[in-house]
Amino acid sequence: MADQPPNRSDRQVAYLDEKFLKSPDARALRILAEYLEPLAHFRREKIRDTVVFFGSARLTEDGPLGRYYRETRELARMLTEWAEQFTNSTYRFVVCSGGGPGIMEAANRGANDARGKTVGLNIGLPFEQLPNPYITPELSFEFHYFFMRKFWFAYLAKALVVFPGGFGTMDELMELLTLSQTQKLAKKLTILLYGTSYWQEIINFEALVKYGMIAAEDLTLFQYADNPTEAFEILKARLLTYALQPETPETPSISKSINPQAPDGV
Repeated sequence: MADQPPNRSDRQVAYLDEKFLKSPDARALRILAEYLEPLAHFRREKIRDTVVFFGSARLTEDGPLGRYYRETRELARMLTEWAEQFTNSTYRFVVCSGGGPGIMEAANRGANDARGKTVGLNIGLPFEQLPNPYITPELSFEFHYFFMRKFWFAYLAKALVVFPGGFGTMDELMELLTLSQTQKLAKKLTILLYGTSYWQEIINFEALVKYGMIAAEDLTLFQYADNPTEAFEILKARLLTYALQPETPETPSISKSINPQAPDGV
């Protein structure tokens, strides 16, 4: 008896085929998923924009540089309490971190102290980085691709606060500084370096100007702060000036894909 042709109903549709979805051929689908899945959550949770906190995963509350943990937590709490007044149909200036321990945990913890929503954009690493327990569960994400994680850091951010950190922190800082310098952001992004002595020792921005690697006006792309009150006042003033201004018809906003009433985004 001749072999019967395979029953087509036994074959799995491509979008349910796990082997295919994990293959090199489906990489574009995985990348797209890391855009669409967070987008769906941000829409559902009505997140309009964020304030991103960067900093070392290695700092602990009781360690030698524990004050940075405690001050991150305090600043995130102050910012979240202040931003509550702008909550209407959407949530404004939501604290967002990389989702892990250290400064990231402190930022999410401070927002949680104020009973606010808070975002964690975690990344799978060889040394396991687990989401900290203070992230709003519906706003806790796990990324495979660094560039998609960076996209989401920039996409909704109205301000960036950078606490002391290492390679990862400097990578993220330079990414956002470059986007600001090259005017690839359709918004005025506030970049605040927290800990003047640390950052001036780690990165000699003035030397970059001296050797002609950046322009003198590029030094205006960021500011310094050394305590939560000072940082909060800078953030508050700049967010009120640049993030709450009515948009103009000439300035399109990608963030309208999340909320049609949103102001200028990335």
